[in-house]
Amino acid sequence: MPLSPTTRLVPPTYRPLLAHAEFRRLLPALAASDLGDGMSVVTVAWLAVLIAPPGHSGLVVGAAVAAYALPGAAGALVFGRLLRGLTPRRLLATDSWLRALLLGCVPLAWAAGVLNPVLYVVLLAGSSVLHAWGGAGKYSLISQMLPPDQRLAANALVSSSASASVIVGPALAGFLAALVSPAWIIGLDAMSFALLAVQVGRLGGAAKTVSTAAPVDTGRSAAGLRLLRRQPELLGVLALTWFFNFLYGPVEVALPLHVTDDLHSGASLLGLYWTLFGVGAVVGGLTAGALSKLPLWPVTLGIVAGWGLMLVPFGLGVPAGVSLVCFALGGMIYGPFTALSYTLFQDRTPAAWLTTVLAARGAALLTASPVGTALGGPLSAAMGPRQVLAASGTATITLALVAMAVRVWGMRRTRRPLVSRAEEG
Repeated sequence: MPLSPTTRLVPPTYRPLLAHAEFRRLLPALAASDLGDGMSVVTVAWLAVLIAPPGHSGLVVGAAVAAYALPGAAGALVFGRLLRGLTPRRLLATDSWLRALLLGCVPLAWAAGVLNPVLYVVLLAGSSVLHAWGGAGKYSLISQMLPPDQRLAANALVSSSASASVIVGPALAGFLAALVSPAWIIGLDAMSFALLAVQVGRLGGAAKTVSTAAPVDTGRSAAGLRLLRRQPELLGVLALTWFFNFLYGPVEVALPLHVTDDLHSGASLLGLYWTLFGVGAVVGGLTAGALSKLPLWPVTLGIVAGWGLMLVPFGLGVPAGVSLVCFALGGMIYGPFTALSYTLFQDRTPAAWLTTVLAARGAALLTASPVGTALGGPLSAAMGPRQVLAASGTATITLALVAMAVRVWGMRRTRRPLVSRAEEG
């Protein structure tokens, strides 16, 4: 069949996806929900600032940002028995409808004049409690609707949509927040999930019949953790990643407070920070393939230290233009970290145990960033947001140095028995 002019512009790898009717309908709905989540990076924190009592904005922002993520970590484990038998289609639809309903209550409560910090946090927490299951359902649904040779291309499109939302979403939210209340922008996020739920409900065929496993199998995770205890290097990678994500968490709270309290600016500047970070992260992520030719441990530790170094200038009171450049460079440095972390696990884990170990990794990391985010509020209230950003950077640099020292000590300890046996011989 001859190709249309539009199809000719699409790389050959992705052309079969355009011919798949169900995937072609699902992808725009997924992109819309990604965009809604991208806008929430700005709007969730910004609305918390507006409704917080005087002197308590740090605590409210920290609680709101954590509520948008942390319950999903608990829901991944708590609702295993209840949800693991559902099809991927029903998992994704259930999560989408829940998010649409509870996030949609935010603008309604705002319009009615009854939105207070407690109600706001409760609505955000309820909306996110099944989000880990929704993510598992999304990728399982893609896997079952497409043949194996098309899944990689489909996953690449879906992942690219999520990355692009980090760039477009905050900028769009910053623009809209200058025109309307952020509560109404959260309402747009709710509408995007309603659209996704409707589109998922229209899917047919195998999408309605095949069940899925839990996103985090707690039994296999426990077995994986037992293996990690016998693999010091893998345990070190997991610990480094957990603390890296944990120390990143306070940034999501301190940055909007830095924009309002220290720079005396608005949502458009906050959106610009996250947009530049997203652009940097996409550019940096594309370099991961080239970095794989270098020793992975030194590169990974260099990324950790480099991200921390980009946060330190915030504490020096530099102008907004300088801190914007630092945040963009920080995103570029941060971008390859996840890919390199997974590569370290893949290189150091026996093939038969890889799935089990990655399940343990996922279970452990579910709490890292949300816990750090939850602490960001009290720390910002006690220290000030600028100081929290600098402290996060300093602590992250310290983490890299400690990890490097532990690794060097471990390598020397491993070589010492070999040297002793050689001397005895």
